Parts: sequence; C-alpha cells; structure tokens
Amino acid sequence: MLAMALSAMVMGGMGRRAKAQSPEIAMREFSSSQIKKGVRAIGFGGDGATWGNYGLLWREANGTLADYGETQFTNGNGFHFEAGGGTSPQTWHRLTFYFITMAQQGNDIHLSAQSPGLGSGPTAITGNGSDLGIFEKISMPVWKGFSIGVLISHETSQFDATADAAPGNYVHYVSAWRPSGGLGLAWQPTNRLLFGSREMVNNDMEYRTDATGTTHGEVRSSEFRLGMAAMPWKGAWLDMGGTSLIRSNALAQTHSHFYHPNLGFEQELPNYHLSLRLGVDETSPTSGLTLRYKRLKLDAAYVNNLGRGRTGTLFGTHSNSILATFTVDYGGRHAGE
Repeated sequence: MLAMALSAMVMGGMGRRAKAQSPEIAMREFSSSQIKKGVRAIGFGGDGATWGNYGLLWREANGTLADYGETQFTNGNGFHFEAGGGTSPQTWHRLTFYFITMAQQGNDIHLSAQSPGLGSGPTAITGNGSDLGIFEKISMPVWKGFSIGVLISHETSQFDATADAAPGNYVHYVSAWRPSGGLGLAWQPTNRLLFGSREMVNNDMEYRTDATGTTHGEVRSSEFRLGMAAMPWKGAWLDMGGTSLIRSNALAQTHSHFYHPNLGFEQELPNYHLSLRLGVDETSPTSGLTLRYKRLKLDAAYVNNLGRGRTGTLFGTHSNSILATFTVDYGGRHAGE
C-alpha cells in the first residue's frame, strides 16, 4: 500500500511545477527547512518521516550541536546559515527537549520579481535577505515501538531590493510570524523496520512595501510526509518516502499542490566510526557521511539543486549546497555503544 501511495506521489509530482514564491519565504528552503529534517536524513534522501522524524528525537538526548549550511548558485547568488542548540537529558518517561536558534543571510541576490511599484511585469532586482528562527521539539516513546514528537517554530524573514534598471524603484518584503509547528509519529516494530509520518504547518503574514504603498496577505503551507526504512543487512538502511506540499500566497495570488519522492541508502562501516549515504530528496540528488570519535560526531551532506522542486528558478537555474552538523554528546555515549 505504501509503495502504491509513493508511486502516486511521483506521478502526481510530474504533472505540477512549484510556483515562485516571495524571496524572503523562498530563502527558508536553504536553512530552516533543512534544520527540521537534520543533516543525516538529508544525506540519504531527506525523508523527514523516518530518520528525520520529530518522534525519534529522544534517542539524541544529551547533545549540544552547531549547524552550518552554504548554498551557491552558478549565477553568483549565495545563501548561508549558522545555528546552535542542544537536546536535554531524558526526563519523565524518556521525554526529551530540543532547542535551536538559526540565522541566515543572502547578499547581492539577483532575481526577477513583480510588484506594482516596479512596473507592470517581472522586473530584474538586486537585494539582501535574512531569516531568523527559533525551533523547539519535544519527543518521547509512548508504546510498543511508537514514538511521538512535536515541533514549535517561530521564524521571521525579510528581503530588501531595488530595480537594476532604476535604482530609485524599491521593494521591501517582510514576514510576520503566525502560529506554526509540526507533529511526528514513528513506529519501529523491529530493529530492521521503521515507519513514520510527519506533518508540518507554516503560517506567515507577508507585508510588501514599494512606491505605491504597503499591502499584506497570508502565506500558508501544509506539508505531509510518509515513509519507511528497512535494514537489508547489518549496518545498512534502505529508505523510501514521499512528500505532499500545499502552498498558498495571497499577495502573489498563487496556489500549488505537488508530490515528490524521497529515496535513499545508508551504510555504516563495521568500526562504527564512519557512515556513508546517498539519495534523492524530492528532485535533488544528495549524498552524505558521518564521522564519529568517542563523544564527537560530524554529519555532512551535499545537495545538488537544493529545493529546486519548491523554489523553481527564482534564484538561479543550478546550485550546490553543503550542510554540516557538529555534535558533542555530553552524556558520555561512545561510537558503537
């Protein structure tokens, strides 16, 4: 049944293209969207329903972490983010808390946008953008292999730009936070099987200001992920999932609904100090690795055309992204334990 559902997602995704969004919202595909999945999950297909599931956070207790991400387009556009946070020790019934703060920047970004103050059609603009976020997760095992997790997020973004042909014409985008969050459910009936689902809802009030004044409208997205992972032999995982995303933007007067697959493979080497992985995250090929030494762990991932199925060619036609997380386990677990 899961295979049939994923096949339907793939076929459905072929017939739809994501419509361009406002730049300050689209920037999030290169930062917060990746933090919510985690670098390990990104490396082998970005399946937030399985190993990127909020419900499994309790397994990562007693950790402090630092994140970094860099996305560079071949046309010169670039974005980078930094983040820091940690997970608490396990508390009542293994209940675990996670907290992280993030900041993203993008300078001298070239793109085309449409706004009444810029003219009647798409206009070439250059601008700077930023994105700030605070994310909290709560997770615990509940019953016979089932785990549940909750995400609470607070994120604001802005983008300031001027027209390339007429620098006096400007446009300013800013998003104001509205209640947003997510829910994850994972089930691992055996050591060799994992099933999961994850739903996330983001709400923002977007304000656009140009020479004609200020207008505003809601930007909403609802994302649902479904997936499964299986261990064909010791140290290996095969992962298969799918994503459904519904978006609406009142100012741009757009509405889109698309489906994309998540596929991946991971192999942990016998010494437990190195894991290798690769996959396809929606429309983007991925690869990654994990290095472990005692209480230290480094996760890294590469993504070709990160978020292409969601942002289209708004910022450029091709990009390369590197994402990394460095973790210190202050609980004292060592690699292989």
